[in-house]
Amino acid sequence: MSECTHDCSSCGSDCASRKEPQSLLEEPNKMSSIGRVIGVVSGKGGVGKTLVSSMLAVSLQRAGKSVGILDADITGPSVPKAFGIHTKADACEFGIIPVKSKMGIDVMSVNLLLENESDPVVWRGPVIAGVVKQFWTDVIWKDIDCLVVDMPPGTGDVPLTVFQSLPVNGIVIVTSPQELVSMIVEKAVKMAKLMNIPILGIVENMSYYECPDCGKRHNIYGESHIDEIAAQYGIPVLAKLPICTDLAKHCDQGTIELFEGEWLTEAAEKIAE
Repeated sequence: MSECTHDCSSCGSDCASRKEPQSLLEEPNKMSSIGRVIGVVSGKGGVGKTLVSSMLAVSLQRAGKSVGILDADITGPSVPKAFGIHTKADACEFGIIPVKSKMGIDVMSVNLLLENESDPVVWRGPVIAGVVKQFWTDVIWKDIDCLVVDMPPGTGDVPLTVFQSLPVNGIVIVTSPQELVSMIVEKAVKMAKLMNIPILGIVENMSYYECPDCGKRHNIYGESHIDEIAAQYGIPVLAKLPICTDLAKHCDQGTIELFEGEWLTEAAEKIAE
């Protein structure tokens, strides 16, 4: 038999590789122990995906889970800022050691490897995708019950890399109330279905603003359509987060773990199950 050229289009052999699809999943670091991988995605930027990722991680930890956050938004890393982390990640002969937050959440982000955290990451897509893989294969995620992956917006290289390379158990889609966003949500839903990734639910951020004086709710960005979209695809709405100045303040100060809002508590409990 002639030597395999790895080009099935010009080959007539009936080999096993034709019949069995090849898995693209990458093996984690040999010292890692990871229970579940939860992706947090959005069809567009600016809807609060990192905020939801951080709050979800905090809520999962409060539910008694050991939690890690893999910041896959390489060109716009902001998870360390929300947790007030400014130290650098360390390494040993076995791999990279994530930085622990004040409350013990393991965090890995490209900002923890840069000389200056404000330095821009000017890399092409394949390099960025490679770094995300390394955050899975080279980082020691030790005794993690839930690994939250904060993905960049859209349906490009990095989300595709995460879906193909990591054993994602489910995703949470983050959106906002604008009618334009409904189309973007549908794109994220269809990508997840195309990749056979379970959708755990949708979180609507900036859903409303509650007046601190009279308690009346105002729909700053218009009427929400999230329930209609969720019903269309048979997906639960996990939470509707308000515009909250106190929460924004905690994110800016790096003290999100001290914020006492419980909007994602029920969502975290469902995911923990």
